[in-house]
Amino acid sequence: MMTNSQALTFFSSEVHENSGATFVDIGISAGFPSPAEDFVQERVSLDKILIKNQEATFFARVSGQSMIDAGINDKDLLVIDRSIEPINNKIAVCFIDGEFTVKRLRVDGTKVWLKPENPEYPIIKITEENDFLIWGIVTNVIKSV
Repeated sequence: MMTNSQALTFFSSEVHENSGATFVDIGISAGFPSPAEDFVQERVSLDKILIKNQEATFFARVSGQSMIDAGINDKDLLVIDRSIEPINNKIAVCFIDGEFTVKRLRVDGTKVWLKPENPEYPIIKITEENDFLIWGIVTNVIKSV
């Protein structure tokens, strides 16, 4: 299922039996190439690795550049878990004044700020006048290269 928002496109998670791709556990070298050795092949499902609570997990596609210094870029796919407690310094998907956004949470007592990870964007201070909800916590980022 897909739902659109101004800044994010949401998808629900569905785990299917016998899904997954072949996993080759040889330790891919990021330095000098190593000779091919015997390796073990098995099937790995990214759903099983990335989703801890299926009923509370959603995916959303990012639109924008406000989190680039946290490694979250335009068109990246976020894995969001709504069952994780929102605490200081977590990256969260929030609903504020009718729009979804992804930002780093800054919490100090009863005060909350949404901090972008790009100096070109302002910090958002949450006040009583805001229609505000922490919708879920980002657990993983999936990106194309």
